[in-house]
Amino acid sequence: MQEYLPKETYKAVLHSIESGTHIDREIAEQISSAMRAWAMSKGVTHYTHWFQPLTGTTAEKHDAFFEPTSDGKSIERFAGDALVQQEPDASSFPNGGIRSTFEARGYTAWDPSSPAFIFNKTLCIPTVFVSYTGEALDYKAPLLKAISAIDKAATEVCHYFDKGIDKVTASLGIEQEYFLVDIALFNARPDLALTGRALFGHMSAKGQQLEDHYFGSIPERVYAYMQDFETEALQLGIPLKTRHNEVAPSQFECAPIYEEINLAIDHNQLLMDLMDKVAKRHHFKVLLHEKPYAGINGSGKHNNWSLITSTGKNLLAPGKTPKNNLMFLTFFVNTIKAVHEHADLL
Repeated sequence: MQEYLPKETYKAVLHSIESGTHIDREIAEQISSAMRAWAMSKGVTHYTHWFQPLTGTTAEKHDAFFEPTSDGKSIERFAGDALVQQEPDASSFPNGGIRSTFEARGYTAWDPSSPAFIFNKTLCIPTVFVSYTGEALDYKAPLLKAISAIDKAATEVCHYFDKGIDKVTASLGIEQEYFLVDIALFNARPDLALTGRALFGHMSAKGQQLEDHYFGSIPERVYAYMQDFETEALQLGIPLKTRHNEVAPSQFECAPIYEEINLAIDHNQLLMDLMDKVAKRHHFKVLLHEKPYAGINGSGKHNNWSLITSTGKNLLAPGKTPKNNLMFLTFFVNTIKAVHEHADLL
């Protein structure tokens, strides 16, 4: 972005992202033009508002930069209006029955705090998805509200200890466990194909009783698959760091370095899509269901999270003298109390 935007515009965008303030329409026009120039330099022809409806997967509708002109010719254009807002059909997504088909208008709105990216020659713009009357129809909008609430409450508490702290952000590192199945074996099982899990059959002769799979030598074919999707993940800015065998047979795990929580969740959604696509090239099927087989471990998505201040302090790090670290103790005790009182939300 810095390469394609004027210096003052770039500073204004960074300020808006960091402070959560409104980006005016003139700046949005400059950003959309810069995004198009960057994307087209990479061979991109289409753009999409990339959002996370209540389906457990992501959604996208691709539009071309192509626009006809009055003289019968065409130009490649990406206006600020198209960047900021789109109108998908909300009634065709899970919506709690809040509207009929003839009242189907919903809106996707650009989330500037999450970087745009290129995937499959398409410019993907992370967005929230809300109804005409403002109800959240996705997972990102409630997350952004929670991030704002955490920032406000935690910063106020921090001021009892350090007046120089002006922002608190949540960080997250999501572990991703998964099973790999040969595509021919997968296609022979309608239950796996339809539900992502085994619904019938008997237990395997050998499960995880010997505890010999966890952290074992990675099979060569699996290793080639891991290298392939890790390379593509890095090109998308997903900082994968760890890979290993998990406990159950044919179960594995990858894990990234922690990131700001909104970006970490976007990256995990993108990673699952990427893993599935790359697996097909290796004649595998990735099972991301939390419990695909009875009698052996399921696949967790452990969330390693914390709170980080604008001064770089980890509020949940005890330090060398935790009993004297009053700010740590304050946040630690209140986190335990919050989990105890609101466990039903978890």
